[in-house]
Amino acid sequence: MYTLHIANKNYSSWSLRPWLLLTELGIPFQERLHPFEGNGSPGFVAFSPSGKVPCLHDAELRVWDSLAIVEHVAERHPLVWPSDPAARAWARSATAEMHSGFTALRSQCSMSIGVRVKMAAISPELQRDLDRIDALFAEGLARFGGPFLAGEAFTAVDAFYAPVAFRIQTYDLPMAATTIAYASRLRALRGSEDWAAAGLAETWREPSHDEEIAAAGTLVADLRAAGTP
Repeated sequence: MYTLHIANKNYSSWSLRPWLLLTELGIPFQERLHPFEGNGSPGFVAFSPSGKVPCLHDAELRVWDSLAIVEHVAERHPLVWPSDPAARAWARSATAEMHSGFTALRSQCSMSIGVRVKMAAISPELQRDLDRIDALFAEGLARFGGPFLAGEAFTAVDAFYAPVAFRIQTYDLPMAATTIAYASRLRALRGSEDWAAAGLAETWREPSHDEEIAAAGTLVADLRAAGTP
């Protein structure tokens, strides 16, 4: 059985991706959660060669980086990617774009499941990222028929955009109606709801993440359990 090492469910967008994929596809795995330690979380090197999360242990193998984990799992589980070649090629391209791009969204809208923030402003760089996401979602849903990005079934491309769905909720981002509806469907998945509930229940706080969130705008709600540093 796989063992997936992740960090705080409130903060860790990278951990969410493979966790949600494995959960929604019913692929058995054991979860190992390690709270962020700050300053690069040096203790993570005990289980991850890069010192980062997520990291998948498959017997003696160590697979780090969310995209590498997805491809490793896909070698044994064909439902990870769409079966249709055109949908599969599109899904892989959109997944890689998420993995390497959207820098403004990542930096200006740090992941936090449990808070609600009124943005101080939408920078031009962030607006370009939001526009691209609107276009990407509209293309996938129209081209492959929905309700997921590459067709009827949830696949890796949906898992990779799940953190975007939570960011839309956290920051009340101005998105197209199609994007908002799709993001709501992602958050309504059983796996997403379980992840969010666990994130809300966490009492850990990581100062650098919370500082990034505070810099984005005004905190209007904190739904998390009472925290400890």
